[in-house]
Formats: sequence, C-alpha cells, structure tokens
Amino acid sequence: MVELPPLRNDLLLRAARGEKTERAPVWIMRQAGRYLPEFRALRAHHEFFEICRTPELATEITLQPIRRYSGLIDASIIFSDILVIPQAMGMEVLMNPGPSFPDPLNIPADVAKLRQNVDVEKELGYVFKAITQTRIELKGEVPLIGFCGAPWTLFAYMIEGGGSKTFTKAKTWLFKYPKESEALLIQIADVCVDFLVGQVKAGAQLLQVFDSWAGELSPHDFALFSLPTLRHISKGVREKLANQNIPQVPMTLFAKGANYALGELAQDSGYDVLGLDWCIEPSVARRTVNGKVALQGNMDPNVLYGGREAIESAVKRMCKEFQDGNNGGASAWIANLGHGITPGVDPEDVRWYFECIHKYSASKQ
Repeated sequence: MVELPPLRNDLLLRAARGEKTERAPVWIMRQAGRYLPEFRALRAHHEFFEICRTPELATEITLQPIRRYSGLIDASIIFSDILVIPQAMGMEVLMNPGPSFPDPLNIPADVAKLRQNVDVEKELGYVFKAITQTRIELKGEVPLIGFCGAPWTLFAYMIEGGGSKTFTKAKTWLFKYPKESEALLIQIADVCVDFLVGQVKAGAQLLQVFDSWAGELSPHDFALFSLPTLRHISKGVREKLANQNIPQVPMTLFAKGANYALGELAQDSGYDVLGLDWCIEPSVARRTVNGKVALQGNMDPNVLYGGREAIESAVKRMCKEFQDGNNGGASAWIANLGHGITPGVDPEDVRWYFECIHKYSASKQ
C-alpha cells in the first residue's frame, strides 16, 4: 500500500459532511479542460482516451488547474470520462470531437455482446494508477475527487450511440423493453460500484456520480428507472467499503435537471451532497432538502462569458441565497457551477469567479 500525503485543506470534506465552514469550498466541473491553454497544448499531441489511459498524462492534466489557481481552488477531480465504463463493458467509444459509439446497442439481444463480468482492476486500472499518482503529486494541497457516470446516462449513450436531442432510442427501450432495460441499468450500476470502490482504494477522497441526462426523464420515469440504480450505487459502495474495512468517503450525486426530485433524493438516496443545476434558486433548494444533505452548485456556466461585473453580481447573489437559506452560515455548501465549464471561457475570468466566491461566501458572524 502506497503511503499518501496527509490532506492540508479539508474544507471540501467538512462541507460535504454538513459541517460549518469559514467559507464555501469551491471547484468547478470540467476544471481540467479545454478553456486552459496548457490543456490544449498537451491535447494537441495526444488523443482524448489516450490521455485518460495514460496515468502520467491524466495526472498532469488533473494538476493543471490546481497549479494555476493555487490557494483559490479547494478540490481536484481526476481527469477521466464517464464513458470509460461502457468501454470496460466491451463497447468501442470514439471522441471526435464528441463521443460516438460505432456499434451501439440496438435491441436487447445486443446486451449479450457486452462483457458480463467486468474486472475493473484489469479494464480500468489506469484510472486507479492515475488517482494514486495524482494524490502523491498533490502533496495534500486539496482533496481528490473520483467519479463515474450514472447508469441512466450511460445507458442512454450506449443505446443512442452518442449524445441526443430527443433520446428516442433510449426511451424506446425504457417503454418497450422495461424489464430488459432495468436489468441493463443494474448491470451498469454494478460496474459503477466496483469502479468507485476501486477509486477510493486508490486514493479518491470524495466520489461524485454524474446523471447528466436525468432531466430528460419525467419524474415518474426518473423514479422508476434512474433512482433505484442511484440508490444501488450509494448502498453498494458503502457496503463494499465497510466489508473491506476502508474508511467511508462523502458521496455527491449530480442529477442535472431533476430538481423535482431534490426532496426525495435528500430523504433516502444515500448521498451526502446533492449537486444543483442553475434552474433552481439556492434558497428553495435549502428549504427542500431541509438540512438532510449538503448542496453543491449552482451558477450558470455562461455567466463566465458576461465579464467581471456580471460574474461578481451572480456570485454575490448565489452566496446570499445559500447563506439566507442557512441562517447566514456557509455550512453544507460547496460552491460550483450548475454544469461543466465550456471551452471559450477566459481563464482569468475563472480566477475572478474563485476570488468572488472567497469574498462573498464567508460565514456571517
């Protein structure tokens, strides 16, 4: 077992556990990405999944925003992709520039083509190596987040063959083949559990599950098809960690577009933190979850294109909303965007965003 450096900034973990913090910890989804010139320079010489599969390259990219924003950013997230799970299950995934599956699942019989027993150490060990290497190179500056995609979101990609505006193919499966769909969703969830446990064993200090397409489901269908798999993951990860005497880590669920389910998710989904998109007021979210979980989010990423005055105004308003919903305190809130940062943002405007979070999220005395 490799000895990992002790953590020097635990703000993120304290907030995730619902503890009072002197200010909100802050990081942003896709923070190691195309808006950074140093990322683009490295990416010019390497294919996307080559970077994911090469621990040295994944570590370097994970560290880029930490170096650039040292002292302003409170978490790192391992550079990888949610679609490594379909790859581990035996599917080919290309990135050109968006994800595409040359041979998607068309009918339930196609599930037989998938690898039925996925050895995550063999298929995804490169992620675990990158996590351990990154923990060593972070030297304890900030915690490292591990992640996976949620089963419904991965299911949709595997059937649609890429992104979609209508999700007709994936939803046809849900409505025409509900039992087969449920079986595939649980099959995916089982791989997610093993993958997340492996990330904790490698050194991940918090886990996040991304249900990027949750909002494409009606409340009824989310409760029927997605929510059981999300519970399956949180329960399965916690049980496997306990059985192996591995300390538990906080778990975050980001079900984008599923704000209608916040109350139910807070009640019994098994996650410590719920991520918010920008389509709900923080004060409403605070009231809805009623202190049962911490929250993460939720500025619209496109505000970052609005200039410094717009960024400061949006951050100030967001901080006030989260604080007003919590008696003026900064506890149980992780500042973030409502979705991933997009490629055209000026890195200096991101710096300003972080500085504004530091300024306006401090707990009122």
